Amino acid sequence: MPQHQTAKFARYALHLILLGSLGLAGCGYTPTIVERKDSAGKKVDTRTIADPVPKVEPITKVGNKSPYQVFGKTYFVLPSSENYRETGIASWYGRKFHGRRTSNGEIYDMYAMTAAHKSLPIPTYARVTSMENNRSIIVRINDRGPFHGPRIIDLSYVAALKLGFADKGTTEVLVEAIDPSGKSTAKSVVTPATAPGSEGNTMPSLTQGRYLQVGAFDNADAARALQKQVRTHTSKPILVQQRDNLFKVWIGPVADKMELLVIKRMLQQSANISGFLVKQ
Repeated sequence: MPQHQTAKFARYALHLILLGSLGLAGCGYTPTIVERKDSAGKKVDTRTIADPVPKVEPITKVGNKSPYQVFGKTYFVLPSSENYRETGIASWYGRKFHGRRTSNGEIYDMYAMTAAHKSLPIPTYARVTSMENNRSIIVRINDRGPFHGPRIIDLSYVAALKLGFADKGTTEVLVEAIDPSGKSTAKSVVTPATAPGSEGNTMPSLTQGRYLQVGAFDNADAARALQKQVRTHTSKPILVQQRDNLFKVWIGPVADKMELLVIKRMLQQSANISGFLVKQ
């Protein structure tokens, strides 16, 4: 092997060792932080693979630490998957991680209908719809990721196979969280919220329109801390509202949906803050 290729291989091997050490260090919370690019599994007749049936499950302590850091970036886990709906890029992972533990301690099975997500609570059931062929599947989220590029969800190999993109690696999808309890959404109650130049003012009512939800917390202080952080990135109104015992941080209302999507992408790229659109 030429000398320059030997050196390149050594650096790559060292990189893998370091990543492995990072994974072992977080015993209480171990997100999968290595690149998920790997090989496909055996041929599977997807007609024999049933989607999981959503059921009410307790949120696990392991795998839901918030905030957490990967590759120097900070991520927040949503206390609730309520109203979560996002479009973006899906990828998949397979043989390289088959048999390893997921972030909540379960064993990853590339032939099960599961997925990894950066911010949805574990476990969460979600409907994933391909924007290319309109196929739709249901997966159970039990892992963290993906942490490379603009991807929003990592599907198991068989889930990608059912959705029709296992052969090309990525595709554009719509991800919608499923509420197995079927509980109706409670009416929102606005709490005192601050806006640029009006610290401490109370917003009397929630104006109808489109909003970008960027966080939900079980205490007001955490919500206001995020509100303050987001304010440095946009001049749009930022409010904290109490709903279902959670303090939610919303940007808006904004009439133009595309403008909200631009804000969403900007926050993701400049501040590593994820969000999703909600309509009031």
